[in-house]
Amino acid sequence: MLNSMRGRLQYYYKLHPFLFFFISLSFGVTILIILAVYERRFRLMNSYKNFAVDSVNYPFPNLKNLVMVAGHSVYTSSSCGKVDKEDSWFLESYQRNLGQASTFLSHIKEGIEITAKDDEALLLFSGGETRKDAGPRSEAQSYWGVAESKRWFGNEEKVRWRALTEEHARDSFENLLFSVCRFRELTGFYPHNITVVSYDFKEERFSHLHRSAIGFPEKRFFFSGTEAAATSKAAALKGEALVRAQFEQDPYGCLGSLRRKKLGRDPFHRSIPYPNGCPEIEGLFRYCGLAPYPGFLPWA
Repeated sequence: MLNSMRGRLQYYYKLHPFLFFFISLSFGVTILIILAVYERRFRLMNSYKNFAVDSVNYPFPNLKNLVMVAGHSVYTSSSCGKVDKEDSWFLESYQRNLGQASTFLSHIKEGIEITAKDDEALLLFSGGETRKDAGPRSEAQSYWGVAESKRWFGNEEKVRWRALTEEHARDSFENLLFSVCRFRELTGFYPHNITVVSYDFKEERFSHLHRSAIGFPEKRFFFSGTEAAATSKAAALKGEALVRAQFEQDPYGCLGSLRRKKLGRDPFHRSIPYPNGCPEIEGLFRYCGLAPYPGFLPWA
């Protein structure tokens, strides 16, 4: 059988030498590409295991779940006694509605209460220095400071020590992706479960579009939404429909209007440290495309 196959190959080689050479070369290159892809995947998996084993170097190695509160504004008042007043926050024109400040407090409180019920949860307030006129103050630090002024809504002992910030996100997709990386920096692992706290009308954006973009399992992803201010709900729903449509066309926010909006929310040109703290998903940070990210994901 082997002699017969060898004979056929010699026959085809003599009949079409250049075609035979091209087919052989293509086959060899294909094999090398497949081996290279699997070698990289294997190396990344081993790298993640080695990082995770040395958990003594991480400040929160025993925390397994992420609770992320997405920031929407910067607190600008010099007093902590007016956190529920609109003039204490830097508000864009579309945010200047009665009751807007109270919605920020609702997000903060909701995140704290969810974390208090889960002894294995790490709470992250996420949001960068997004407003030039608000000064170099981040949304995340604003939320943490408000939580501190409210004494963590009665959960100071249970939550404060495991509530931190992610201070570079410029949009909702980065709120999620950057917080996952920040969780890895703090625990040595990627989160087992993720809970996002934001406005209820953003559930589809987070739970479907952003979750799918990072390939996180649906059964381990949760969303807790609070209501928008009654005076701004109609406009908020209209605006959300527009943004959701943009992310449907640009899932990673790296093209067109979403990219321009993101650049506009970085008035102080802050250097983003990620993915230094989460090297296993470096490819996800670099990826820009319409199709789902095809590379290795530790949680997939």
